Amino acid sequence: MKLYHSPTSPFVRKVLVVATELGLRDRIELVASVLSPTSPDENLSSANPLGKIPALVTEEGVSLFDSRVICDYLESHRASDAPALVPTKEPARSRVLRLEALADGIVDAGILIRYEVALRPEDKRWPEWIEGQSRKVLQGLAALEREVGSFPSELDRGQIAVVCALDWLEFRKPVGETRSSHPALYAFYDRLSKRPSIAKTQPSA
Repeated sequence: MKLYHSPTSPFVRKVLVVATELGLRDRIELVASVLSPTSPDENLSSANPLGKIPALVTEEGVSLFDSRVICDYLESHRASDAPALVPTKEPARSRVLRLEALADGIVDAGILIRYEVALRPEDKRWPEWIEGQSRKVLQGLAALEREVGSFPSELDRGQIAVVCALDWLEFRKPVGETRSSHPALYAFYDRLSKRPSIAKTQPSA
């Protein structure tokens, strides 16, 4: 399998952590992609016409994109001794997928802030846009702070998504410092960050 990636993408990281936990990491070859919202990577576009990462080309030559679609595919091909990261029965299944969607949404809003601040000329920035996206990030973090005490002890894909989101927020800081106002959430983050699959995929500039 080939995974189009960037080393700082939290969505790519989620896929790599999931692949590691499912015993599939050795079957994935990383293909570096140069990302820009204005200058598409032609190689990446051949795997994902939307020009976004992650994109996975399976061993059968099928292109998959969106991290959740890729993770679903990996889940269905996990090693025989690897535990499932998404339950098959309700309501546990919806709980995990909802948590993943919340974490991914926080990152989506953070990336939009970063694009606005880092890439758009200063005289063309839209303060109300930044404020609106920042509100989404902070509301999402507040929800996670309320819910983190109910996370199950077994690792699941929702928890992986949360750790990847928090690590990216600390790395890029689109809304500034968030640790001190979310103590329970970051205590969970600190514990899970020691897990080998997560520690080995730490983002780097």
